[in-house]
This record gives sequence, structure tokens and C-alpha cells, in this order.
Amino acid sequence: MGTPDFAVPALEVLLTLPEAQVVAVVTAPDRPAGRGRQLQASAVKLAALAHGLPVLQPTNLKDPGFQAELKTYAADLQVVVAFRMLPETVWNMPPLGSLNIHGSLLPQYRGAAPINWALMHGETETGVTSFFLRHEIDTGDLIFQDVVAIAPEDDFGSLYDKMKVAGAALAARTVAAIAAGTAPSTPQINAPDLRPAPKLQKETGRLNPARPAAELGQWVRGLSPAPAAFAALPDGRIIKVFRAQPLAFEAATAPGTWATDGKTYLRLAAADAWLDLLDVQLEGKKRMRVDEFLRGVKNIVG
Repeated sequence: MGTPDFAVPALEVLLTLPEAQVVAVVTAPDRPAGRGRQLQASAVKLAALAHGLPVLQPTNLKDPGFQAELKTYAADLQVVVAFRMLPETVWNMPPLGSLNIHGSLLPQYRGAAPINWALMHGETETGVTSFFLRHEIDTGDLIFQDVVAIAPEDDFGSLYDKMKVAGAALAARTVAAIAAGTAPSTPQINAPDLRPAPKLQKETGRLNPARPAAELGQWVRGLSPAPAAFAALPDGRIIKVFRAQPLAFEAATAPGTWATDGKTYLRLAAADAWLDLLDVQLEGKKRMRVDEFLRGVKNIVG
């Protein structure tokens, strides 16, 4: 069970396992996408069809018809990677249960956007976790965990690519252990300092200049290339920010002030220092380096 490209490597590796046979794939219904709003299949559906696998695309996971069809495949185990929250009648259907691959070292960063939030909080490492599904989201018993290092240059896009490979390897190791009867099942231990990873909202990306410049740099990394951090220029236009770095010297003016030489730099004053914007995109334009951007606009900060 999965939908985006993050789940495709896991499907591909499960198809190679001698311990398992993939009998069906469950993914999201086709969605309108692009300028023409044509129906587009999920990445997982395309991969499944390429391997000749049956594909189920329920709109409602509680629908009795879907659940009856799912039951006909008589799966021993369900593997869930980047899919929707399952009702108990679905996750409890197979005799061996349902395992999920999550993009964090649980119990840290439970929720829909663990990769983004790890970067936004400035973590230097994260990881992938396999666990058995239970009622509350991301709280089931742990099976295995693998650490993934976060490089200083990583943004969401590069870390996402690392994590989907790590998640696929973990899925294979976990399924093999369950098949052999050697998989551990360790209850999660809650702690007071756990950080959640809720679904990103549009306002999540707004850069708040009242915060330190280093934190704003982390925010940019955690949201690049999509959905992208953003800020409002003095004239009200929105600018997306894909790369930025805090400058070592302190800001000389009030947070929220913009500065530019009109040629090579565009900076936003944060609480303690300037944030130097490096890759940007003005609404209605394409992404570009800040020097290219400045050549095309005049009086950007008034």
C-alpha cells in the first residue's frame, strides 16, 4: 500500500524477495494534474502496472466492497509506505498484521511530514523505522530502525531521495524477518521532548524574520524544492526561497528589513543576522539564482 514515488523503491525491492510474493497493490485513485487537469496515475500504480500486478484504488478504505475485494487476495502481511491512515478492519486483516515504513526515528517526528520537520529543526541525523500498525498514528510496536545522516547541504529534495532508498532496504529486511519469525516487536516509549511532524500547511512556509537567521535557513532547507519557503517583498509580491544562508555578521537594522545592491545580493534581516537569499522565484516567474533575478527586476526593496 502506497502512493508517491517515495514508496516505489520499496515495491521494487519486495518483488525481488524470495521470502515473499506481492499479490496486489493498493494506491490512491487517479487525480487531475497539470495545466490540462488530466487524470494522472500515482507513481506506485505505474510501477505496479509495469509488473503486471493487480491494482486497487479505493476512494473510501471503509467501503465494504473494497474490503471484501482486499480479503480475496488472502495476504499474510500488508506493507504500508506513504499511504493513508488505515481503519482497523484493514490493518488487522492479515494474520501477520500490517507494517509501516516511516521516515523518522520513531517516536520522534510522528506525523505526515517527518523529513521536512527534521530539517526545519536542524537535525543532523534522522532515519527510517518499521513498525506494526495500531490505532493511534505512528505509535505501533517498533521492528527495526536505520539511521540516515543529514549532510549540511541536504534539503528536503536530497534527503527525500536518501530516505526512500533507506526505506526500501528496511522494508525488505523487515519482511524477511517477519517471514522467518525473527522480527522483534518493541513498544514505543514516549518522552516529554518528542517533536511532532504534522502535515504542512501553506502558512508553514512563511519566513518569520523575528526568528534567528540560522533557523530561517533550516526552514528554507526543510521546504526546498517543494512546497518552498516564502516571504513578502516590500511591494507585497511573494518570493519563494529555495536556498539561503545566514551571514556571520549581525543585522544592522530591524527584523523584516530587506537589503540589496541591485546586482549580486538580496537579504532579509532576521532577529540576529542577515539571511542571504541565493535561489529564488518571484510569483509567475521561474526559479533562478539571485543575481539573475536581480537583473530582471528594479527597485525590489523600494
